[in-house]
Amino acid sequence: MKGKLEKEERDKLIAAGQQLKEALSAAEEQVALVEQAMQVEGQRIPNSTHPSVPLGGEENATLLACIGEQRVFEGFQPADHVKLAEPLQMVDFDAAAEVTGQKFYYLRNAGALLELALVSWAMARVGAKGYTPFTTPDIVKASVLEKCGFQPRGTNTQVYSIEDSPLCLTGTAEVPLAGLYMDKVLQESELPIRMAAFGHCFRTEAGAAGAAGKGLFRVHQFSKVEMFILCTPSQSDALHEELRAIGQEMYTDLGLHFKVLDMPSEDLGASAHRKFDMEAWMPGLNRYGEISSASNCTDYQARRLNIRYKPQPPKAPEGATTSQGSTDAPAQSEEGASQGKKQKGGKKAAGGGSAGARTEFVHTLNSTACAVPRIIVAILENFQQADGSVIVPEQLRPFLGGMEVIRPPQSLK
Repeated sequence: MKGKLEKEERDKLIAAGQQLKEALSAAEEQVALVEQAMQVEGQRIPNSTHPSVPLGGEENATLLACIGEQRVFEGFQPADHVKLAEPLQMVDFDAAAEVTGQKFYYLRNAGALLELALVSWAMARVGAKGYTPFTTPDIVKASVLEKCGFQPRGTNTQVYSIEDSPLCLTGTAEVPLAGLYMDKVLQESELPIRMAAFGHCFRTEAGAAGAAGKGLFRVHQFSKVEMFILCTPSQSDALHEELRAIGQEMYTDLGLHFKVLDMPSEDLGASAHRKFDMEAWMPGLNRYGEISSASNCTDYQARRLNIRYKPQPPKAPEGATTSQGSTDAPAQSEEGASQGKKQKGGKKAAGGGSAGARTEFVHTLNSTACAVPRIIVAILENFQQADGSVIVPEQLRPFLGGMEVIRPPQSLK
């Protein structure tokens, strides 16, 4: 438009522009409300289940493997971990109850050192398997928790919410690791992405009481090393088996006796398509207790978090000519590709890619590498001696300065 506009005409255009701006703002607000409503409705729908998943409750779990044997204690009755840890001055429940409340604890002396050793050992083991190490925020937005399949505001929630804030304490590093790639489009060549994070976990343990939650077994705060994977749909089943194999190898090397279970449909939770649990024998508690859980969430979390990837185009047969007339030309230069690129406009850009290339949702998987208090329980109860001392598993000794036995304090002088 050339030439100077008359004031009246210019004012009309300015007013029309302002109306368009206001209409766009109102439309964006409406879209946000619709997206929020879709998230709420989507949370009502759980993931599909794998054909091999047994139906029913926990009692219907399928035994996939039984590693090792229950230890036979000769000459003494095994004590539970609380009776072992307190004389060894490894843990203080009473002081924690005064300072914070029930189901909190202080680890001290060999207890504190054992936690640090387990974290270092677990991170070293999974790092050697190609998992990139992370430390993550312990506080996340409630919206991210919801997109991962958790219910921060629901009845009997396991999540601690921060008052007058959209933030929550996270119950697992799975959540901040998943949020790391929210609203991003990846290249297929980048997948799978393997990550492992050390984080602090906070859980209300609503409804949990009784002997099953004694001592360190069920607590409100604990440390954990978590594995997390982003991959293509064709990769996820094999990677689920990889997570299972890593866990089996780690707990076998610690010398634990444990079972591997294919968990039934009623125990899967909203996000899991299939879940493998590992339960270690805990002789002091006289039962098996869960020490690890590995879940394939397929695209359940990725759809809600909007994590996509751009499939590689099929390779043309040798000598074939592309639509541009060149032979075997790559669809896109790797040098110019923006890996892990944030989608402009978030979900508005989710359906496509450059030159109309279609994007797909990734699959996500997660697995516990080391839930510290549960492993401490298993170590104390399985490796206890008649005099109240505890043999340190060989795998952990390099991370404890060569310590071979945890002895009562009077023996340490």
